[in-house]
Amino acid sequence: MIELKAASLYECFNRTATSFPQKTALVYLGERFSFETLREMVLRLASSLAHIGVGPKDRVLIYLHNIPQSVISLLALQRLGALPVPVAPVYGSYDLKYLANDSGAETVVCMDTNFNYVSEIMPETSIKRVVVTNMVDLIPLWKRLIARGFDRVPKGKFPSGKDIYGFNELIKGGSTSKMPPWKEPDPLEPCLLLYTGGTTGFPKGVPLPGGLFLYNSLEWRRASEALVPVGQAVTALAAPLYHIIGQMDAMTPLIVSGETLLMLPRVVLDALMDHIGRYKATNMFAVPTLYRMILEHDRVEFYDMSSLKYCGVGGDVLPTEVARRWFEKFGIPLYQGYGTTEFCGAISLSYARDGIPPEGAAGKVVPEAKVKLVDPDTLEPVAQGEPGELLGTSRYAVRGYWRKPEETKECFLEMDGEIWYRTKDIVRIDKDGWLYFMDRSVDMIKHKGYRIAAAEIERVLQEHRAVVAACVVGVPDEKVGERIKAFVVLKEDIRGISSYELTKWCRERLAPYKVPHYIEFRDMLPKSKVGKMLRREVRAEEQRKLAES
Repeated sequence: MIELKAASLYECFNRTATSFPQKTALVYLGERFSFETLREMVLRLASSLAHIGVGPKDRVLIYLHNIPQSVISLLALQRLGALPVPVAPVYGSYDLKYLANDSGAETVVCMDTNFNYVSEIMPETSIKRVVVTNMVDLIPLWKRLIARGFDRVPKGKFPSGKDIYGFNELIKGGSTSKMPPWKEPDPLEPCLLLYTGGTTGFPKGVPLPGGLFLYNSLEWRRASEALVPVGQAVTALAAPLYHIIGQMDAMTPLIVSGETLLMLPRVVLDALMDHIGRYKATNMFAVPTLYRMILEHDRVEFYDMSSLKYCGVGGDVLPTEVARRWFEKFGIPLYQGYGTTEFCGAISLSYARDGIPPEGAAGKVVPEAKVKLVDPDTLEPVAQGEPGELLGTSRYAVRGYWRKPEETKECFLEMDGEIWYRTKDIVRIDKDGWLYFMDRSVDMIKHKGYRIAAAEIERVLQEHRAVVAACVVGVPDEKVGERIKAFVVLKEDIRGISSYELTKWCRERLAPYKVPHYIEFRDMLPKSKVGKMLRREVRAEEQRKLAES
């Protein structure tokens, strides 16, 4: 059985690269990067970052697409003892400013196409230095010239000047002989600051301990070990690196098993399916929506995906019909897992050694995790086999949110001398240990695998001059999980405000996947006796309408 090689992310990667120097670590835009090459770039970047002022405990925003520079930056920061903060490249200046200020980052590694957003927020944040790159920085010059000649690569402009650095410039200028001393981190120290939706309307940072990340990476690989022997997996990365699924799927081959990772800057179905066939991918982990999109793609028959052996699914509930159709089409099951960012992606996984999971099952609890199922109101344990709210902890559990004492108090509690995370999800576990997801907090919307805080969208709507109140809920949709619907109450003296104007307002302030799909105007919204919005009632009303239609 596969085991960990060391006690920290960087040292695990270093030992893996030393063990398999000539093996392909990354494939990107047709280019292969060996473990030895990757390690050299990681150390050179770390050396240059240290030279320009990045040190231990510093937070650094990684504002990039799924490109090798993302992985190189993350590993270089691990070598320095700094804290990477992955940021969605679809974010504009509104979200970016909040994340920069909340994390306290002084450095950002960004796409050239996003430099204007970074430049815009610098006067209002602590950002001091910017490292800029693009999608083709690390591929040969002749390929870059062809790509740009055919106008295939988005290109942004950025000035040269003090505290603005090119990524390649730092790689070339770094020296592996001029590295700061290596200090092995405590496994309880955070190795990554990953943001997730906040119930107060603001994203909340989850400081993931290195020990938790490593052990979950180990289990991530063990899940498919019975189908794909260690050393033989080729993983097609089908989730973004600012999402915990993307982090687990990308880093596991590089730090745990010494295997190959296929990277695409964005998930384009034809490119993904082509890569699976071309490079004989064996493993993939994605949200249910992606599997549905592949099944419904009109060119799916053009691609050979017979090399796939283990297809994991998470981020949302897997519809039964998608699982059934996938098995009928490709002859392999979809292996569902269940997790949260706060638990580093995996509370339960479907291990191939256990056979095909029962219908609706989301795996079995991973060995490093401890769970309790309790009554959400009393926190008393429920009877064996009965549904209850899942509480989770582990040896290296997250103990709270980054600079969010109120949300920490709401979501983390001390029981039996340990800190437990309240998932606010209702699950049940059967006599054989299979976990079944039953229901979740109504404050979170699941759209295409993203956890979206209803309160965040409400806050943005209520900032509009014409809006006095807003309520946002998820409306079930078989293709994307849920669509976002907003109910809006306008001020009495306001006339002529349309849903188009409010949608435009949201587009300017929210990531694209958070923009409401529907806006309905109301004269009033239901509230409790103490004035709290009854979002649950609005959601139930929408579900009744759907059932009657």
